[in-house]
Amino acid sequence: MICWINGSFGAGKTTLAEELRRQCSDALMFDPEEVGFMLRDMVSPAPSGDFQDLPAWRLLVVETGRVLAQQYGQLVIAPMTVVDPGYAREIFGGLAAYGIPVRHFFLKVPAAQLRERITEQVIHPGDPKRDAEVRRWRLAQVDRCTSAEDTLPSDTIILDGGLSVPTLADEVLLSLGQDGRPVR
Repeated sequence: MICWINGSFGAGKTTLAEELRRQCSDALMFDPEEVGFMLRDMVSPAPSGDFQDLPAWRLLVVETGRVLAQQYGQLVIAPMTVVDPGYAREIFGGLAAYGIPVRHFFLKVPAAQLRERITEQVIHPGDPKRDAEVRRWRLAQVDRCTSAEDTLPSDTIILDGGLSVPTLADEVLLSLGQDGRPVR
């Protein structure tokens, strides 16, 4: 099973994923963004500058998720913003075609709070120029990400991103079941 943690940049996806990984020590952490970084070094960028717009990214995310889930048989935790409904269908549908269940969570955080979090975050501490570029890009995505809730797959579980990380982790684990399988 793949536990996909979605939400805007600054919503707390990685922090929640790290807490889940801490509580489920045999779970695997899969960051689909790393697939994008790999492609950035190999192929021409998408005209938009967003590697999610590369069909190869979406295909490789499905294949990497499949291999991790099938080869290791452990819970796979994937923190990644995917708010394009077509891309979400492509990725989750691709995994489902392999028989891999995806439990999709969306961390909902108000736009003003996201902007505050993003403004305060330091992503590249040794490179202020790059940090400022990343911050600008992330801030520019807030409205697109917060308005995505209406287009998410119908089985998405909405999480209140204002709750504490331990409380959110408890909600996710309750939904997944103790062994990483969905509770029926």
